Amino acid sequence: MARIGYTMMTEQAGPRDLVAHLVGAEEAGFDFSVISDHYFPWLASQGHSPNAWAVLGAAAQATSRIPLMTFVTCPTTRYHPVVVAQQAATVQALSQGRFRLGLGSGENLNEHVVGEGWPSVDIRQEKLAEAVTIIRALFEGRTLTHHGAHYDVAHAKLWDLPDPVPPIGIAVSGEDSCRIAGHLADLVIATEPRKELLDSFDSHGGSGKPRVGQLPVCYDRDRDAAVARAHDQFRWFGLGWPVNAELPHDIAFASASRFVTKDDVADAIPCGSDVRDFVEAVRPYAEAGFTEIALVQIGGGHQEEYLRWAAAELLPALREL
Repeated sequence: MARIGYTMMTEQAGPRDLVAHLVGAEEAGFDFSVISDHYFPWLASQGHSPNAWAVLGAAAQATSRIPLMTFVTCPTTRYHPVVVAQQAATVQALSQGRFRLGLGSGENLNEHVVGEGWPSVDIRQEKLAEAVTIIRALFEGRTLTHHGAHYDVAHAKLWDLPDPVPPIGIAVSGEDSCRIAGHLADLVIATEPRKELLDSFDSHGGSGKPRVGQLPVCYDRDRDAAVARAHDQFRWFGLGWPVNAELPHDIAFASASRFVTKDDVADAIPCGSDVRDFVEAVRPYAEAGFTEIALVQIGGGHQEEYLRWAAAELLPALREL
């Protein structure tokens, strides 16, 4: 049986609401949580993008049981890897060992803001692999000086070491990222229920390690309202990773998704209140071999009713998968 998680989606709620929603998710019985790490929302209609690490610090203090995880942080452009290592170590201390560090090669949407340009995917993956080695060295307590292909580090050291060391997850979408994750990650992350990704991860050294998936859902007693909200805020979802990683801002995502219909969204995202639809959407992840599945309830203002419904109906049904 896969563990079911809750997503703090920074693109659709402010910082205080995100923390309050996580408290509700812990009370509802979710097994773990993840948080997106964005500078921009995907679409302007989502309306938010607070700093994920500040939210994590508050969330660590407001909760006591639920595990925390970035889903995912890009440690290559907007953040230098030494900064990510310090942030992760601090959240691990604040949460008393409940934190996992999810990393990925990033999206132009969030990384363009520092004005360094957006490299090709092969360079992004090289930078990610080098960043992971830097972060691991600092987690080990080393005083690190490093002059690599992409990063320089001068006499860096973490003075508050994480205990235990946070497991590192790496997001995958193809063979190259699976190779990096298999060699360097403690767990794998994906947003599609593609068994071939997990098989590739295993073939590169990931066998037996946790695998975490994610999918959006849109609960509402009024199914038409749920479909309309999902279309308004999540119609970008079906564009695919090769597109999503490259577009630079919310205006571009609005343009790229302008021909996506409500029917398209309803076919891809479970909407409404029929728990069977949600179970069937999760099933491919479980069957592909994902051990953990994080759900995204679409709409920052619709979390409380979703959490009540999830506790009463959705979570019990999903635990029968």
